[in-house]
Amino acid sequence: MKTILIIEDNTDIRESTAEILTLADYRVLEADNGRTGVDLATQHKPDLILCDIMMPELDGYGVLYLLSKNTDTMNIPFIFLTAKAERVDFRKGMEMGADDYLTKPFDDLELLNAIESRLAKKQRQEEFYSKSLQNLEQLAAGQGKGAAELKNLIAGRKIRQIKKKQVLFYEGDMPQGLYLLMEGAVRTYKMAEDGRELMMNLYRADDYLGIHALLLDEPYTETAEALEDCAICLLPKDAVIGLMDRYPDVSGQFIRLLANNIKDKEEQLLELAYNSVRKRLAQTLVRLSNQLPSPDQFRISRDELAAMAGMATETVSRTLSDFKDEKLIEKKGSTISILDLQRLARMKN
Repeated sequence: MKTILIIEDNTDIRESTAEILTLADYRVLEADNGRTGVDLATQHKPDLILCDIMMPELDGYGVLYLLSKNTDTMNIPFIFLTAKAERVDFRKGMEMGADDYLTKPFDDLELLNAIESRLAKKQRQEEFYSKSLQNLEQLAAGQGKGAAELKNLIAGRKIRQIKKKQVLFYEGDMPQGLYLLMEGAVRTYKMAEDGRELMMNLYRADDYLGIHALLLDEPYTETAEALEDCAICLLPKDAVIGLMDRYPDVSGQFIRLLANNIKDKEEQLLELAYNSVRKRLAQTLVRLSNQLPSPDQFRISRDELAAMAGMATETVSRTLSDFKDEKLIEKKGSTISILDLQRLARMKN
């Protein structure tokens, strides 16, 4: 039987929520303020926490902060209950590590679906932890102590679920650490003065985001946005820098990652400068096929393709129509199916 902790100062909401969960065969713990909630969470280590934001003595943000600093409670799925639906509150909670929001009033189905979804994702985290350990150990190849340090670094980290279109960080934000993309796809882009977007990079599972900003200790020069639902692990800035200082092989691997990023950007600049629109779009489609989880079929809008290829949206539409007539691709809505990857790759300028 799973245990759910409800931290809510409104008696009617707390008791009605507890009744719904009890009928659904959950064991329920109740707290009428934040401090009591922290004590119950520390003592009983529930499987999931539902917490109001606006409460006396200690608000929901304070509860989440204290629990996230405790290694025994930091990985417990945490869902905010709030009557405030403003976007700034949502982003603040997610940045602090909340897993989801339920806006009051909510019905029985919304509540149970949110809980079941978060508990199911918690079970999947073990697979992510195992995979992340393997990835991080590769950074310390040949260094037994380095691998051990990397294991300690990742073992207690919470894997965050990022929804499609959610921004991971904005251009101008200061880096808090190094992001490891465990599942999904993320794009980074810059905004031109005329309002157009230029896509800079596309990241998939096992890739690291924010290396440049972290090592330079400067603001991000790009905005990172999820192209689909993602799983992200944040490795703290001080821990990563300390690890690089102690283990030269780890530093060497990060330098190689930076070198590859620079090489990719140089190739993109050359494409923009010298290639025809047909070749640029063909190379963009080949790059997407190599980087996305489904190489033969993927969903991407004309605007996103235009941002990646550095082209006008109208030009993308015309060129895609040409590719379709030439049996290179098939297109239905925003779904593109690659029919002949080799011909796209060999596209003449």
